Amino acid sequence: MQNVQALPAKNVQQDKRKKQIRDGLIYHLLVGLVGLLMLYPILWLVSSSLKPADEIWTSVYSLVPSTFRFENYVNGWRGFGGISFLTFYKNSFFYTTVATIFTVTSSLVVAYGFARIKFRGKKIWFTVMLLTLMLPDQVLIIPQYIVFSQLDWINTFLPLLIPRLGGSVFFIFMIIQFIRGIPIDLDEAAMIDGANQFGVFYSVILPQLKPAFITAAIFSFYWTWDDFFGPLIYLTDPNLYTVSIALRNFSDSTSVTDWGAVFAMLTLSLVPVFLLFIFFQRYLVEGIATTGLKG
Repeated sequence: MQNVQALPAKNVQQDKRKKQIRDGLIYHLLVGLVGLLMLYPILWLVSSSLKPADEIWTSVYSLVPSTFRFENYVNGWRGFGGISFLTFYKNSFFYTTVATIFTVTSSLVVAYGFARIKFRGKKIWFTVMLLTLMLPDQVLIIPQYIVFSQLDWINTFLPLLIPRLGGSVFFIFMIIQFIRGIPIDLDEAAMIDGANQFGVFYSVILPQLKPAFITAAIFSFYWTWDDFFGPLIYLTDPNLYTVSIALRNFSDSTSVTDWGAVFAMLTLSLVPVFLLFIFFQRYLVEGIATTGLKG
């Protein structure tokens, strides 16, 4: 009698397990298809960078080149106007690195001031800062260009870097939410031990801001590396071009464009972004999750 009762229960468990396996397979299949759909443009880009020029636009849906043209990378690296892409990469790394340092460092200091220091008009200034998020960047282009032109900063990196010393409103707000999740008792304990505001920030707050700091640095690097409009406005000397500007000028609408070389350089331009994401993925996820939970 017990064996008869145990048999249906065993069948129910087997059916449940089969259903879980089936649902799991369907789920992973759908996720895989969506992932492939999202990655297809990148796969096509890499594939096109290895295709012969006459095959790029004739076999759009094919990801396997008939012949691998690695010389596309050699031709693309030569650049244009006697300037190699090494110069453009150096300019991009300089601009991106310095801009990221300026932006993140300033944002940390400003965020600490709003989160921990009491001063007159704090709420008003915080509101004004948040209101600047609603101000389109295009509105500031003409007055900023006039000011920087009067300072003789055009065709230098100064107009692109100096404004970063004010920090980024988005990063400031994000870091403020993180700091508010740190117990204020730690600040008071440090002050009892004789630490001033700078000591509290450096020894208590800053070590706990690692996830938020790295998250802000990664986003700042991404956005600055991809920046096209800023360098387009202020940089006129080809020797100062960043990768984004160089890629635009590499294609010439008045003559034959070597699209294989263009796609090869486009592929190389993605390498720093992918490497940064691979090495700092854990900190990026931790920073976003922690900041969101402690808001």
